[in-house]
Amino acid sequence: RSVKLSIPPSLRNIYKELKNDDGIDNFTELPKHGYLERWAKQGVLMINNVLTVRKAQPHSHKKQGWEDMTDEIIRAVDRNNKQGVVYLLWGKPATKKTEAILRSSSPRTVICTSHPSPLGATKTKSPFIGSKCFSRANKALEEYGMEPIDWRVDGDDDDDEDGGEEE
Repeated sequence: RSVKLSIPPSLRNIYKELKNDDGIDNFTELPKHGYLERWAKQGVLMINNVLTVRKAQPHSHKKQGWEDMTDEIIRAVDRNNKQGVVYLLWGKPATKKTEAILRSSSPRTVICTSHPSPLGATKTKSPFIGSKCFSRANKALEEYGMEPIDWRVDGDDDDDEDGGEEE
């Protein structure tokens, strides 16, 4: 791939958790990039509660409308959910979305852990590190009769229509 995206510390911990999750067989090497298109093609949506910040100032744009927008995105996902959705909520702001998600009558699974950032990955009663949240998500998808996510970010794309070659 010509796109080279660096790996933020939180994504590095996500990769480590995938590698150490014994329910995920095919994630054997830590990727050297942050390009997650394979996940998106399988329906994985990764979204923060607040979508912008000032550089080096976490939560600097909190309570400026982003929370309402991300709530609406969750409602839209839920409205379009016919078979099942798995929500992985990481960190305190994300876990506050649980109540709204659980009000829905559509099939869904909610898995909450601490945030994968180095500052929070091992904190709280439900730490991200060691949570096996990815194999738990796949198990829930299979219970809904859906295909599990292939969490690899490198390798062959079996479902690429054009064989993965660019024109």
